[in-house]
Amino acid sequence: MAPVPREQPAAEELPLGGFRQSYNSQAVKIYTRTGDTGETGLFDGTRVLKSDARVATYGEIDELNAWLGLARSALAHEAEIAEMLVQIQRDLFALGARLADPSRKIAARVSKADIGPSDIVRLERWIDMLDSLLPPLRRFILAGGSQAGATLHLARTVCRRAERSMVALRSGDEAAVEPALIIYVNRLSDLLFVMARVANFRDDTPEIEW
Repeated sequence: MAPVPREQPAAEELPLGGFRQSYNSQAVKIYTRTGDTGETGLFDGTRVLKSDARVATYGEIDELNAWLGLARSALAHEAEIAEMLVQIQRDLFALGARLADPSRKIAARVSKADIGPSDIVRLERWIDMLDSLLPPLRRFILAGGSQAGATLHLARTVCRRAERSMVALRSGDEAAVEPALIIYVNRLSDLLFVMARVANFRDDTPEIEW
C-alpha cells in the first residue's frame, strides 16, 4: 500500500523576500486589536483599563512566571529544582487565570486553574526538604551568588510585590481575591528564598552576610 501523502504546510511570501511555512491555521491569534484603546477583557467579559489594579496584579504574576523561566534556564544541572519550577509556573498560570476571573466562572470549568490547600502543602514540603540540605541560617544574607541563585532571589522580590498587590486588591473588597491565592504566593516567596540558597550552596558560592 502506498503511503498517504502528508499535507504540506503552505508557503507564504514575506514582505522582504523569502518564504516561511505556515503550519497551524487553528492556532491562537497573537494579536486581536481589542486592546488598542488601552482596555482588556476579563474572563467574565468585563472590559477594564489595562491600568486597572486587577490587571496590574495578574501582570505581576506573569512577570514572576517569566523570572522563574529565566531561573530555570540557569538550572540545567539541577533537575530537581527545575522540575519544581515547571510545576510552579503551571500554578502561576492558574493563579493568574483566577485573578482575571472576578466572577469565578473559570474555576468550575477548568480543573487546571485550581489552586488550593494541597498546592500550598506541596510548597511547604518542598521548603522543608530543601531547607534540610542547607547549613542553618543565622544572619540576614545579601541577595546574589550564582546566576541561578541571584535570579531566584530576584524572583522572590517580584513574588513579594505580587503578594502586596493581591493584599491591596483584597483590602477594598474581601471577595476580590481568594485567600488561598495569597497564602500560596506568601509560601512561594519563602520557597524561592530557600531555592536560591540551595542553588548557591550546590554551586559552592558562599553567602555574604549582612
